[in-house]
Order: sequence, then C-alpha cells, then structure tokens
Amino acid sequence: MRRALSLLSCVLLAACATPPAAPPPAALFNDHLFGPPSERIGADEVFAVSDAMRQFIATEITGQAHRKGAQAALIEALYTKGRLKLEYDASVTRNAAEAFDARAGNCLSLVIMTAAFAKELGLPVRYQSAYLEEVWMRSQSLLLRSGHINVTLGHRFVDLRTNPMLAPTTIDFLPAEELRGLPTREIPEEAVVAMYMNNRAAEALAQDRLEDAYAWTRAAIAHSPALLMAYNTLGVVYLRHGDLPQAALAFGHVLEREPRNTRALFNLAETLTRQGRSAEAGELLRRLAQLEPEPPFHYFNLGLAAMKRDDFHAARALFAKEVARADYNAEFHYWLGLAHFRLGDVDAARKHLGLAAELGPTRADRERYSAKLAWLRARGGR
Repeated sequence: MRRALSLLSCVLLAACATPPAAPPPAALFNDHLFGPPSERIGADEVFAVSDAMRQFIATEITGQAHRKGAQAALIEALYTKGRLKLEYDASVTRNAAEAFDARAGNCLSLVIMTAAFAKELGLPVRYQSAYLEEVWMRSQSLLLRSGHINVTLGHRFVDLRTNPMLAPTTIDFLPAEELRGLPTREIPEEAVVAMYMNNRAAEALAQDRLEDAYAWTRAAIAHSPALLMAYNTLGVVYLRHGDLPQAALAFGHVLEREPRNTRALFNLAETLTRQGRSAEAGELLRRLAQLEPEPPFHYFNLGLAAMKRDDFHAARALFAKEVARADYNAEFHYWLGLAHFRLGDVDAARKHLGLAAELGPTRADRERYSAKLAWLRARGGR
C-alpha cells in the first residue's frame, strides 16, 4: 500500500462478506483501553422505519400498491418518478431514517433505506455484493477502500397470486453498463448491518473519535465475525490509539485468514516499524511490493511532489496516469486540472475541474470544486 505516506492507514468500507467464521478470539478486544462512546452503538436503528417514512408510504405508495403491486409502487415512488430527489452523498453512512430525512446517502445507506421500506411493505429482500475494481478514497490520513452492494426486491404473496409472472427487481445505484457481467454474491442481512457499523467506525476514525470507532468496530465484529474488514479497522483503531501490540494482533488475525491481504500487510508493517521491529516490517513490505507494485495513490503522491517543485509537466503526466486507472476520483481530476492550468491549458483545466465537480463524493466536495470551476471560468475559461 502506502510506501510514501507512512501515516496513512487502510480501512475497508462496505464490501463482500467472507464465509462463516468462528467467534473472534477474546484477546482481540481490550475494552479497558477506551472510554464510553459519545453516541448510541447498536443495530436496532439501522432498518428502523420512522413516522415520516410511514407517512410517505401512506401518501405516495399505498394507493398505487393496490393497483400496480407493492414492489412497482415502491420503486416508482423512490426512484422512477424521483419523488424523493435522492442525492448521492458519501460524507456519512446513514441509517434508513436518516437517509430518508436527508434525501441523500452513500450506496450502503440507500440500500438500507430501500430495504427498510420494502420490509415495511411486506416485500422479500435479498442483498448482493458485487465484485468491482477497487475504489479508493482519502479521508484525512485514512485511505478508504469501498465495495459495492445492491438490493433485490421480491413480491408480496397477494401480488403473486394476482400475477404469478411477476419477477424480482434489483435496485442498484450504479449504471447498468458498469454492472453488466460482474459476479455477485448474496450476503445475509447480518453482514449488511456489520458493514454499516464498520463504515461508521471508519468515519469516526477520520474524525479522531477513537472511543466511537472502537465501539462501532467491536459491534460490527460481534454482529458478523466473518467480516475481515472489521478486524482491519479494529487494528487501525488500536494503531491510532497507540496500542501497538493489540494492533499487531488484529492485523495478524486478518493475515492468518487472508495471507495476501495487502491492507493488513501494510498496516502490520507500519505497526512493526513503530515497535522498532524494522527487519520484520521490511520483510512485509517486500511481500507487499510483490503483490502491489503500484499501490493506490502512487502516481498521485508523485504528482504532488512534482507540483511542489514546480515541475508541472511531470505532475500532469503523473496525475494523468492516476486518472487513467481511477477516473472516478474527483481529487485526481482536480489536480490534473490544476497542472493543466499551471501549464496554460485552460480548456483542459476546465474539463477536469468540471469532472471533479461532477464526481465529488460529498455535497461539500461538489460545491468546492464547482466554486473553483466558476473561478476559472471568470478568468477566461469557457
């Protein structure tokens, strides 16, 4: 992973669950090292339906459900007709009620909200994890790898009795062409809840709320002991807290089950380095270099270094390489646009700033990049 940025730890956001696992070793948890969390930690509210959601069902869905069936009425109310005007926002992982109130959420939040509505209407629900290329984001000094999940809605028995040819429908928040041919795997709802908790832990980590991060991670592992990403998050919590032996134990637990897990390899190497065990850390880094010779953000970090020394031609080439392999990343487009601007290519700068404004993972990111694009246009960019 991060050879150049040793302070960056790797946390995995919602992705695939692993096969069932035995309960985790009790030695992985050290509750005495952390104070109480500042927020309520639990699974009860993840799929809970609020009064506002029930009101939406009563006014927007129930009448149509009698005529079209509950599944069709729900899909139309949430997505086809766009009555909620939902917005993608990766700033925080929301539960069902929070996503409904905000009319926004990341992929996991929108899946949870959709499933909550479906279950309230009596529709069968299944969850699938899709195998996508790795998608990386940065938050403060964390690197976050996100996976992808969607939800399939069945039909009520009463609707099938009327029309036995009705088929399940999969709700996905990626374009169909990006999903075509991708392998998927059905995952249990327990794993979905644990993914939610792991995401909340990562978000707490990014804000240095370590008690909250520990509590969310512990709950995620208790809810789904097979979710290896949560053990990696637990290790990062310990690492940030300065509990190096505990961090090494957590990362080692991941590597016992996935010896080629590059995130755990990097994090364990960082932990061993801080413990003064440089020879062992060096061996892990050599293994890591073989598995991942050009890690995420590799060219980007080299590009930033080139920008600092005013070598804008080199920076442009390096940022372009990063964009070529991760064109979903708004930050890469922004810096590529800036390099073009410093070289006098205003049209190319406008193009990439426009893409940054479009691809920003949060509302704040999109507004910030849009403001920079407006500034550029005011200086003569079309």
